[in-house]
Amino acid sequence: MGFQQIAGQDKAKSLLRNALAANRLAHAYLFAGPPGSGRMEMAQAFAQAIFCEKGGSDACGECLECRKVMHGNHSDLHVIRPDGATVKIEQIRSLQRELSYRSSGAGYKVYVIEAAETMTTQASNSLLKFLEEPPSPVVAILLAPSAQAVLPTILSRTQLVPFVPGDRQALESILVQEGKSPLLARAAVHLSPGLGASRKLVDENWFADIRNVVIQLGKESPSRFASNLLQAQQRVFKTELAEHVDILLQMFALWYRDMIYAMTDRQSHMVFPDQAEWISKTAWSRSIGSWVGIMESALTAARRIKAHVAPQLALEQFLVNVREG
Repeated sequence: MGFQQIAGQDKAKSLLRNALAANRLAHAYLFAGPPGSGRMEMAQAFAQAIFCEKGGSDACGECLECRKVMHGNHSDLHVIRPDGATVKIEQIRSLQRELSYRSSGAGYKVYVIEAAETMTTQASNSLLKFLEEPPSPVVAILLAPSAQAVLPTILSRTQLVPFVPGDRQALESILVQEGKSPLLARAAVHLSPGLGASRKLVDENWFADIRNVVIQLGKESPSRFASNLLQAQQRVFKTELAEHVDILLQMFALWYRDMIYAMTDRQSHMVFPDQAEWISKTAWSRSIGSWVGIMESALTAARRIKAHVAPQLALEQFLVNVREG
């Protein structure tokens, strides 16, 4: 995978390609951005370009070194993932021992630490010493959700490469070109920060069911409150959808945002374009402020679930808020 195959993240691409073109690689990089924004894909593309036999600012994708990276069997590329909930000191020590050996060729060794924010204190301190006196030539790539998620001492010894949520229109276009459902693709890119996460979401069997439930409950609220509670019981909490109520609530927020789009003549932005006629007829039943309040209620309920509130309680409270306006 070369840089050209990664959607968006132009700033990150430019920074890395300039370093490659000038042959001035830092010894450590921090790829900071939300999960699903393409950090791991970019790390692979960067490593491939570093190892590429042809050199330059991007990988050729054809040489032996590039193929080894693509197939996941390059002996000088090491990926560290959390062991359970954290990256442990034993993993960092094992990495240090491995990197003390000579590389298989005359070039760099590269290591990637996924979820670097989960490193234990001991692991972070051990890595810090390694970053201060890196064996040469070694390039470290740390992945974290933000610059603030790692120790300041580690941040100060890495070059920050910022990642942002991808351009939704571009991501949607890519998914549709891949043969994904246009309706599901549009919803997925509004619920995920990047192409990889959006693709994974739209491929889930339950994702289409979530969308259908939102449409059904959204149309019945608030006139049929008792029916809505019964439908939630039968279609959500007695099925596999019970594990994804947070996504359901986030999609509800998009449903009610479409009401605002209908009222402000921005139907082209709708996440539920197939429901545009019904939404346009219904949107004027309340004020924009009321729809905004319901959106916020849906997002608050989703956050409550992450704070360990029972999903059923969070959803039912949200439906109450919809009825009350």
